[in-house]
Amino acid sequence: MTLSFKTAVLTDLEKLISIRIAAMKESLENVGRFDPIRARERFTKKFIPEQTTLVLKDAEVIGFYVLLAKDDHYWLDHFYINPAIQNNGVGSAIIEQIIDRASEQKLPVKLCALKESRANNFYKKHGFKLTHSEEWDNYYTHPHLTENFSG
Repeated sequence: MTLSFKTAVLTDLEKLISIRIAAMKESLENVGRFDPIRARERFTKKFIPEQTTLVLKDAEVIGFYVLLAKDDHYWLDHFYINPAIQNNGVGSAIIEQIIDRASEQKLPVKLCALKESRANNFYKKHGFKLTHSEEWDNYYTHPHLTENFSG
């Protein structure tokens, strides 16, 4: 599977909202917090195209991520793959690229995931360690070490 990447533009917003809502729906329904209007508003308010990387397969947008460089780490603010494409290695390929990029800079990658999301197992499988939990979210860090993490 050949993936390509490009920076988002403002006209990508609607497509990204639909991918995000589709990807989060199950997890949010599990905790009784699914509200597509609220999800749309929250994403739209924070959307900065220049910080958003589109994931394309055969020129079709199948996902996106936002990786923010901080002083002492990278923050993975968004990472969504269209649910119809999930479980085919796409997410794993992308997260490994993100981890490699951070490792080159000797920086950890940090993120949060909704407690009831299947994403928690995905991140653990890729070497992320739970650092703490809050009411709705689990917070993870992937150290910049060169160890082999098998989850």
